[in-house]
Amino acid sequence: MSVRVYTGPHSNRASPVGGLRQVVPWCLTVATVALQIVWVLVDGDRDALTIAVVCCFFLASASHALLHRGLAWASGFLVISAGLGLAVEILGTRTGFPFGEYVYGDSLGPRIGDVPVVVALAWSMMAYPCLLAGRALSASPLLRPLLAAWLLATWDIFLDSQMVADGHWLWSVTDPALPGIPAVPLQNYVGWLLTAFVLMLLLDRLPDRRASDGVPALLLTWTFVGNVVANAVFFDRPAVALWGGLLMGLVVLPWAWTTWTARR
Repeated sequence: MSVRVYTGPHSNRASPVGGLRQVVPWCLTVATVALQIVWVLVDGDRDALTIAVVCCFFLASASHALLHRGLAWASGFLVISAGLGLAVEILGTRTGFPFGEYVYGDSLGPRIGDVPVVVALAWSMMAYPCLLAGRALSASPLLRPLLAAWLLATWDIFLDSQMVADGHWLWSVTDPALPGIPAVPLQNYVGWLLTAFVLMLLLDRLPDRRASDGVPALLLTWTFVGNVVANAVFFDRPAVALWGGLLMGLVVLPWAWTTWTARR
C-alpha cells in the first residue's frame, strides 16, 4: 500500500528550503542583532544606524517569509502589514487619530506624505514574529490575533520612548501618560493596540503554514530581552524597562516557554 502526502496549493505544509538560501535570513538576523548592539554603544548621531537596523530587521522577516512560506504568502503579508502601517501613520499625522497629535522630525529619510518610509517597514518587520507567536500560543481565531496584537502594541513602549528621546518624532499633548514615561501619551498605546488587532485579524487570514521558525523566534526574543536590558542598564530608563518588560512579558514569556518545551 502506498501513501501520498498532498502538497498542493491548499496545503499548510511549507515548501522545503535547501541550499544557501536558508542562510540568508539567518545572516540578516545576525546583522540586525549586531547593528542594534552597535546602536546602543554608539554616542552621538545614530540616525543612519536607526534606519539600517530597521531595514535589516525588515529584510530578515521578509526573506524568511518568502523562503519558508512562499511568494504569495510573503507578498500578501508585506502589502497588508506595510500598507496598513503606512496608512494609519498618514491618518495619525494628519488627524491625530488614533495615536494623538504628533509629528515626525527630518531624521528618518524619504517620506510618503508626512511619514518616513522606514516607519512602514518597522510595522512590517515586527508584525511577522508577533503573528507567528500568536499562532503558536492559540488556535482560537479571536485569541491568537489578540495575543499577536498585544505583543506588537507593547513593543511600542520601548520603541516610542527611544524614538522620542532621539528626536525622531514627538507629541504635542502627552497627558495622561504611563508613570515614568511622560513623553508618550496613553492614547498612543490604545491606538497601537486597536491598530495592531485589526492588522493581525487581516494577517491571520493568510494560510497557517508550518515552517522552521528559528529566525522570527530569535528576532522576537532578542527584541524583548535587548530592550529590557538596554533601558534598564544603558539608557537609565527603569520605568520603560519595567512597563515594557511586564506588559510585553505577559505574552513573550508564555510563548518562549511553549517554544522551548516544544523543541525538547
